[in-house]
Amino acid sequence: MAGKPKLHYFNGRGRMESIRWLLASAGVEFEEKFIETPEDLDKLKNDGNLMFQQVPMVEIDGMKMVQTRAILNYIATKYNLYGKDIKERALIDMYTEGMADLNEMILVLPLCPPDQKEAKIAQIKEKVTDRYLPVFEKVLKSHGQDYLVGNRLSRADIHLVELLYYVEELDPSLMANFPLLKALKTRISNLPPVKKFLQPGSQRKPPISEEDLEKARKIFRIK
Repeated sequence: MAGKPKLHYFNGRGRMESIRWLLASAGVEFEEKFIETPEDLDKLKNDGNLMFQQVPMVEIDGMKMVQTRAILNYIATKYNLYGKDIKERALIDMYTEGMADLNEMILVLPLCPPDQKEAKIAQIKEKVTDRYLPVFEKVLKSHGQDYLVGNRLSRADIHLVELLYYVEELDPSLMANFPLLKALKTRISNLPPVKKFLQPGSQRKPPISEEDLEKARKIFRIK
């Protein structure tokens, strides 16, 4: 029997959090090996475990997988969260790529210079309400179903709900005009594996603190 997937990353959200969300939503238990020093990262590199010299890295099914989207694709396929045919998969890919664009803006926000942060937040808020959330609200309205694609749970729903939590952290009022998205968030959040992941003490990570940001900068040698 294969062991639990093992996730190699620092103890924070970053590019691993979507992987944590997807595994947890599929009901898969996983282990985490936190990178705590630059030397920990160097060891992974020097041992030949990082194909492109960077993390996230996930040990799963005898592989040492890198590149976030490749990892997510594998997990979604393995646990039947990637649609029933090529057309559904195309829809899921389009939706999740759009989500990834917005997620990236939010992800790098803590790295924004203080004098630029207010303008960056305003820009993100505008794109949330004018570009991204209307798309997904319209999708749900167009077919009247409980899930984005194929009337069953897919990675698109999980990634979107993860993103909606980040949007709410940024400003809860941004969700005010999107009732179907609020309903989707509630519905997915009440699925037993997701509900468990959302509980205090789970492997879900909180927003990054200044202290943890500084630690991550040192680990990854970001100036």
